[in-house]
This record gives sequence, structure tokens and C-alpha cells, in this order.
Amino acid sequence: MKRIVRMMMVAGLAAGLLGAAAPAVAQDRGPRNFDPEQFRQRMMERVREELEITNDSEWRAIEPLVNRVFEARRDLMGGRGFVAGPRRGGGPGGQGQQGGPGRGPAFGQPSPELEALNRAIESKASASELKAALARYREARKAREEALRKAQEDLRKVLTVRQEAIAVANGWLD
Repeated sequence: MKRIVRMMMVAGLAAGLLGAAAPAVAQDRGPRNFDPEQFRQRMMERVREELEITNDSEWRAIEPLVNRVFEARRDLMGGRGFVAGPRRGGGPGGQGQQGGPGRGPAFGQPSPELEALNRAIESKASASELKAALARYREARKAREEALRKAQEDLRKVLTVRQEAIAVANGWLD
């Protein structure tokens, strides 16, 4: 009997400690503490390690090109898949892609063409308005695809064959 009571006390103490620690952990990982610059810096450090670049001058030449590729890819995505809430319409407060008051995309802004297309869908626009919105979206997407292709080609020119293979394997280059 004493053994059961002792085990229950230990379990209760452990639960209390875990309960007290949970808010501190949640605060460290919460969206309010997200620093995009720190995230970008860590990502660039990882890229440098993956590409096996130890020379600082070589990295200074390559880093802006890697950055351009990542920015072009983000722009191509137009915020899709990286929003903090619902994709269209039904977020709290009817904020659509913003996902509610004060909550925007975690990475990049949705493209204006995609937002216009979503507005046309939500408002049940006529077929001709939808076709026009689709055409504008597709045209803008094609331009962003070309910008990504150009950024990838510029990066490819300065990489060794091994680095290019690593970049392709990681999905940074096509």
C-alpha cells in the first residue's frame, strides 16, 4: 500500500514539473518568438555546410546567388503552402489567406494575382471575370518561373560539379 502511495506521489510530482515546464517550452517555440532573420541565417549556414564551402571569400560569392534562388522559389510559391491559416475565405474574422487578425504568411506574401483569383472565386464572379483572373495569375506565375530558372542558372555557373549535385539532391536546383 505504501508503495502505491509513493508511486502516485512521484507520478504527481512528475506531472506537476512537466506542467510547469510546458509553458516555458511553448513560449520558446511560439510564433511570437519567430525571427525570420535568424531562420534565414541558420538556413544559409546549413546550405554552406551542405555545399562543403569552407572558404569565406567563396561563400561571399555564392551566398547571394543561393539567396536569389530561395527568394525566387518563395515568390513562385506566392505564399501558397506557407500561410498561418486557411487558404481561402474561412479564417477567423474572414481574413482569407491571412488566417485571422494579426496572422499572416510565415514566409513571403501571397501573390496579388492569387489573392485576386481567390477573391473572384469567393465572390462567385462570372466566367469571364474568372477567366481574366486566371489569365493574370498564369502570366504572373510564368514570369516568376522564369525568374527562378534564371536564378538557378546563375547559381549553377559558379558551383563545382559536386556542389551542383548536392544542390540538385537538396532541391535547390532543378
